Amino acid sequence: MAPTIKDIAKLANVSHTTVSRALNNSPLIKEVTRKRIAEIAAQVGYVPNYNAKSLVMQRSYTIGLFFTSIAKGTTSGFFSDTIRGVNSVIDVQYNLFIRGIDDYVEYSSIHRKRFDGIILMSQSEADNKFIYHVVQQGIPIVVLNRQIDDRSIINIISNDREGAYDAGKHLIECGHQDIAIIEGVEGFKSTQERRDGFIKALIDHNIPVRNDYMRSGNYDMQSGYEAMGKLLDLEKPPTAVFCSNDDMAIGAMKSVFERGLQVPYDISIVGFDDIGFSLFANPSLTTVKRPIEKISEQGARQLLSLIKEPTEKDGPISIKTEFIARESVRKLQK
Repeated sequence: MAPTIKDIAKLANVSHTTVSRALNNSPLIKEVTRKRIAEIAAQVGYVPNYNAKSLVMQRSYTIGLFFTSIAKGTTSGFFSDTIRGVNSVIDVQYNLFIRGIDDYVEYSSIHRKRFDGIILMSQSEADNKFIYHVVQQGIPIVVLNRQIDDRSIINIISNDREGAYDAGKHLIECGHQDIAIIEGVEGFKSTQERRDGFIKALIDHNIPVRNDYMRSGNYDMQSGYEAMGKLLDLEKPPTAVFCSNDDMAIGAMKSVFERGLQVPYDISIVGFDDIGFSLFANPSLTTVKRPIEKISEQGARQLLSLIKEPTEKDGPISIKTEFIARESVRKLQK
């Protein structure tokens, strides 16, 4: 028969209330007592009954990590960095539930009894309906990656527009004037922010914005490969291309190599995100580091604080991007 709290209380010569408080790290219990009870619990092989605990505490001990979509526009690097960041902060007492919003037809299964809190890695304004439902259910929520208008919700973002501006500026400072962009998924906020930052860099430096130099992609390698092929087929191909993420940049590099051309001697390429593979590409990829893992860590910390003590926040928390120059950009001779 599995040991219970009452068994531990008898061995420790304390009340079962003291044991319960000690195992739940209550500040009412002295540290020396907590350690002694924890040692006895380990010795007898005590395993907490989280179902019973959930009923008593009226908590699920489950945190939801939601994406706009897992199947569309979420790269493996983005996905793993997000999970790694959240998981590094979430205590082992919590279950981590991961899902894409687009998996749901309606949200009746998302309620307070099922989730203690929710972290949303948001890419689209279409997610607002989901956010509204979560707020109406009284579930603490933190929104990452996309700025939202509701200032009462904790919102952590990276400055994608500034990062894309820095990428465009770097290419211009290297002497490039025929500069193209391969964009991300249409409708995603990150796509818009990076496009806007890139175009602003061109305008600020009196570089013409050409429609035929603006190609759509889906944030995957295949779309980068295909978009670069179309750019290379132009009568006047660009000398440099800004890709809205690293996966598309890697696909674009493959397209260049298959034409018998070289990066960066024939065409320079810049990515965005700084996924692990970008450093080991040949040539190594010049990119903009967007600290997704750091954003996710911050989001998880904010959510745990919100679960313990609800608070009102005013405005988004912004985490800076960082431009990283590597080997995939060539400086043109004047």
